[in-house]
Amino acid sequence: MRPADRHEKIVKLVHKAGEISVDDLAQTLGASRETIRRDLANLDAMGRLKKFHGGARVRSNTQVEPAVEGPFALRMAENLPAKRRIAHAAASLLAPGDAVFIDTGTTTLILAEALVDLPMLVVVTNSWRIAATLSANPDHKVFLIGGAYGADAGESLGQFAVEQIRRFRARHAFLTVGSVDEHAVMDFDAQVTEVAQSMIERVDIVTVLADASKFGKRGIFEVAPWSSIDRLVTDAPPPPAIAEALERAGTKIVVA
Repeated sequence: MRPADRHEKIVKLVHKAGEISVDDLAQTLGASRETIRRDLANLDAMGRLKKFHGGARVRSNTQVEPAVEGPFALRMAENLPAKRRIAHAAASLLAPGDAVFIDTGTTTLILAEALVDLPMLVVVTNSWRIAATLSANPDHKVFLIGGAYGADAGESLGQFAVEQIRRFRARHAFLTVGSVDEHAVMDFDAQVTEVAQSMIERVDIVTVLADASKFGKRGIFEVAPWSSIDRLVTDAPPPPAIAEALERAGTKIVVA
């Protein structure tokens, strides 16, 4: 069974039962407990269920839970259908044997799910969740960048991460950003921006994944001007000012 199909079955079983154990899921789906635990960790990170020791339950919709969850988990649940369309469109841009940097983000985590079944990718990422997801396919070669640990998003940051990124070269970089305007793609964290810029320096083709909610937002740190971005994969046509800027820069727009 493909990981994406198994994930959908797990979510349906959890919602049907309200709460279910790892052992029951493993027996029902014919998978190992280790595989189910990894699936639950990824689904929890995506905001689709709540993992606990030995099983999973339906994620609470009350106002109590967000107070104890980080911003990454909250963002994971935002615009989920759009992010899935973007992820599948982005996955179609890769070929077997491609080497790719993938930075940490909610859309790139969903992209990792879409890439599991592709053959023989070489992936360099600073996200343990993305590394764990892609490692479900033994044909993939996955490198997990180390560095200062950002617990909320589960990412490696800082100078050690940047130094390790610079030891690699790849054909592609798939990046998420905090905001998109007619001048550049931007983010709200200096260290996250540094990681993205380091990946851009080491690849031939740069692809930004951004849903329409990012259009027109003002970030704090400029990741890159449009002249450094080869493709924007999104779920809706950008506003005219942004579309014109991309055309001038030669950036291709892929609407999922």
